[in-house]
Amino acid sequence: MKAGEDMEKIITSKGLIYEYYTHNDKGEIESKHRALDELNLEIQKGQFVVILGHNGSGKSTLAKHMNAILHPTGGTLLIKGMDVKDQKNLWDIRQTAGMVFQNPDNQIIAAIVEEDVAFGPENLGIEPKEIRKRVDESINAVQMAEYMTHSPNLLSGGQKQRIAIAGVLAMKPECIILDEPTAMLDPVGRKEVLETIYRLNKKENITIIHITHYMEEAIKADRVVVMDRGKIVMDDTPRKIFSQVEKLKELGLDVPQVTELAFYMQKQGINISTEILTIEEMVDEIWQLNSRK
Repeated sequence: MKAGEDMEKIITSKGLIYEYYTHNDKGEIESKHRALDELNLEIQKGQFVVILGHNGSGKSTLAKHMNAILHPTGGTLLIKGMDVKDQKNLWDIRQTAGMVFQNPDNQIIAAIVEEDVAFGPENLGIEPKEIRKRVDESINAVQMAEYMTHSPNLLSGGQKQRIAIAGVLAMKPECIILDEPTAMLDPVGRKEVLETIYRLNKKENITIIHITHYMEEAIKADRVVVMDRGKIVMDDTPRKIFSQVEKLKELGLDVPQVTELAFYMQKQGINISTEILTIEEMVDEIWQLNSRK
């Protein structure tokens, strides 16, 4: 959490359980799988939290609970105090915690960019003058104003994903959950989307929950949560998490390349920090090593 903020919780889960079942030809339950296993988590307003985990760890299942797409089998999940199991909270929860999915084509439905961004507020019954204001603000926030009257079909993957984020922003959420939003993008598109979500967090104070399998995308987070088999197994700053190279490898995860290089250098007897996250930090550390000789 950033200095000076209060301790308002936007996400609170206690003993959260989600199970799904496979059925035989007769419709009888054949087996069950626990995707979330008594998971406890608190996320404060304004935080930038990255959730990591290998495929099947439960991270996307957790994201779908935060947006009330799925409902718990057991335990509780509160979004700003609202229980996701209570159907009457559904729309308030989705306004509070907006969701951006992996494929922007699944979220973009209109033929013109500004019409697509306006779709959410229109469904909420917002008055036209306020919708116009929200559309302009949201498109400006993702730096796509010059494409306002374009067809989304003519945009790049990164630009489409920014429009999908603008559509969520127009709903005025306090929290945005991004479920692997850069997985289908090239490096340029990834950079565009990442810069957008960093800016929304720092300038707009929107809580960001970013689910990814790219370790480098976690470097600027306030906090990294690592999941395995439906449980949270690590929860700390990026520097502290990524310094635990062997533990992450055991969980089937990688670490940023420079962090891994520092780890192997230390194993070779070189006195170097394993909490290095960027190339710039590595260069500085090597410079200091040379100056100590």
